[in-house]
Amino acid sequence: MLSLASVSRGSTDITDKAELERRRERPVLDVARALAGEYGAVLEPINYVRGVAMSGRLRLAGIDPEYRSPAADLRAAVDGLITDETFALMEQSDGSVHAGLVWCAELSDAPGGERYGEFLVRVADLYLASRDDGFPVPVDPDYRVEDVFFVGAVLGRAFALTGDERYADVMASVLGRVNAQADTGLWWHCGASPFYWGRGNAFVALGFAEALSYLSSDHQARTALEEKHRAHLRALLGYQDESGAWRQVIDRPDAYLELTATAMIGYSLARGIGRGWLDGEFRGAADRAWGAVSERVDDGGMVFDSCTGTGPLPSLEDYLTRATENGHDDRGGSMALWFATEYAALEQART
Repeated sequence: MLSLASVSRGSTDITDKAELERRRERPVLDVARALAGEYGAVLEPINYVRGVAMSGRLRLAGIDPEYRSPAADLRAAVDGLITDETFALMEQSDGSVHAGLVWCAELSDAPGGERYGEFLVRVADLYLASRDDGFPVPVDPDYRVEDVFFVGAVLGRAFALTGDERYADVMASVLGRVNAQADTGLWWHCGASPFYWGRGNAFVALGFAEALSYLSSDHQARTALEEKHRAHLRALLGYQDESGAWRQVIDRPDAYLELTATAMIGYSLARGIGRGWLDGEFRGAADRAWGAVSERVDDGGMVFDSCTGTGPLPSLEDYLTRATENGHDDRGGSMALWFATEYAALEQART
């Protein structure tokens, strides 16, 4: 049951207990359709927040017989961007742009869609070149947590599309070399920002979940990466609010409850349970996370309590006071849509 005391400060919408309870009780697919109607139609400029929403729409079509496949519409939206000129820009970009192609693997399954997968693989090849420290060139030298997701999302899909073990090996190497803080099991945003940012920890959970979705069961790093992922999730479960949400700064009870962290961690839980590397220990947390996300999405796909775009910040106070987006927000909407489709699939499997 929702406690009004647990609702985020500063939200312009979440004030009425009866309305929150109604939102929690909606069928998961109803929420997914609302989000798919608002997000994932436009890719330009290319970035992960738009790409994830496009992927979410394609995934929704795969589990919801009432949702028309968006494949034709998405092809029309992206065909003008799959060019040599776009690739030249991507060579100078980072993972936040590269992960804008997460939909390519799904759309490549459609007739005539091979070019999308080929373009993603071309971008993934940028990660096969390494710096002197052994990390792929596109990875930030200060080892930001965002890169855990970008690496898992891009290289995992490239491996699935090609079967080329180089992509799996580089992906596993990166995830094996970056680590949580030993005393908490949580992850700093980066070396310059040693704070336990909510979405930052969610990027790690999401990146491992993406990587494990593609890494073969007999890969030499598989067991170690699963154990590392489970240890992080267990640490996160200790900070989940009674409402199901996680906070803008994970370990600070005075931080606001935040949508994107909750959606991304919830997705990671649901995917791991559905695919077998997480057991029943994590199911209750996934259910509670869905309730917290559902109450932050209205019937028109508007979202609430979504931390605005955030690079590394110089102080803890900057994270605690970071603004929220309330209304249309591509970042919050895309991550909520991915979680909705994953949680709906898990619910379907349970029934």
